[in-house]
This record gives sequence, C-alpha cells and structure tokens, in this order.
Amino acid sequence: MGKLIYSMITSLDGYVADERGNFDWAEPDDEVHRFANDLERTVGTHLYGRRMYETMVFWETQGDDTDVGRDYARIWRAADKVVYSRTLNRASSKSTRVVRDFDVDAVRRMKAESDKALAIAGPELAGQALRAGLIDEIALFVVPFIVGGGHPALPHNVHVKSHLVYERRFGNGTVFLRYETVHS
Repeated sequence: MGKLIYSMITSLDGYVADERGNFDWAEPDDEVHRFANDLERTVGTHLYGRRMYETMVFWETQGDDTDVGRDYARIWRAADKVVYSRTLNRASSKSTRVVRDFDVDAVRRMKAESDKALAIAGPELAGQALRAGLIDEIALFVVPFIVGGGHPALPHNVHVKSHLVYERRFGNGTVFLRYETVHS
C-alpha cells in the first residue's frame, strides 16, 4: 500500500507564495534540490490541483539546464500524474490524466493499489485530503524567508495530530521536516 505524502516548500511564516502569488524566494539550491530529487524517486503518482500542475508542467519540456534539474525532470516525467480540475480540458504532459472532482474513495483505492508513494501538492487539494484523513505524511521544506502573508501551506480549521519522524538542516538555512499523521 502506498503512502500519501503532502510535500511543499514553505516560508518561515507558513506560506507557499506571497500575496501576489510570487514564490521565487522558494527556489532550492543544489543541495536541497538533490535531497528533494531523492525523495521524489519514491513517488509513483503525483496528485495536483490545476494551478500546481500548471507550475510543475515546466518539467515536462524544460529544467534540463543543470545536472540536478535534468535529474528532477527525468523523475517527474516518469511519474504518473492526476490533475483535479473542472476547467482544464486536457493535460499537456505525458502519463497525466485530468479528473473533474476529488474523490476520496478513488484516492483510497489508488493508495491501496500502489506499491510506491503518492504525492499530493498544493495546499487547497492537500486540505481536502487532510480533512478526509487520507494523508499519511506531511513533508515541509521550511525556507528562512518571511513573506508576511499570502497562500498558506496548511489549511485553516483542520486538526491533525502528527509526530515528527525526521528533520534535516541544509547549508542555506532551509530545514526539512517530515511528520507522520496519526489516524484515530
């Protein structure tokens, strides 16, 4: 059975993007990117909302300008992708299907049938999965940058008990934190 992992880069004050949607402060250096690549190797399927998919589809045709970028692009291209969108008619990447609505039971089946991890990205979609008790791990790359407001990494009004199971500090000040959620 595959674990469902919510993984995001977040500012020190808990945002994935500032009030204008800018996230250039979140670009990982090579050390952080290599570590993230190694985490991504365990993922067989990515679950995205439309906006996150439109950000990530960059890796379908680009990202080949550095060794670490080429490595990530190969990993991303090889994974299956599910995009939840009511407005996107078709995907612009291979191994990708568009689904109109987030279906809790369908995600449970995906987890049960997978021998690899599933990754969910985007705070809104992850919020739905957290509320439904589907997320097994929360993995955050906390960047030492305060944006002062914007799009929160974690949803409001959701209560999920978790335990810290791993942490790693990087030379640029970024800290990786991995929590297992506690399902009662």
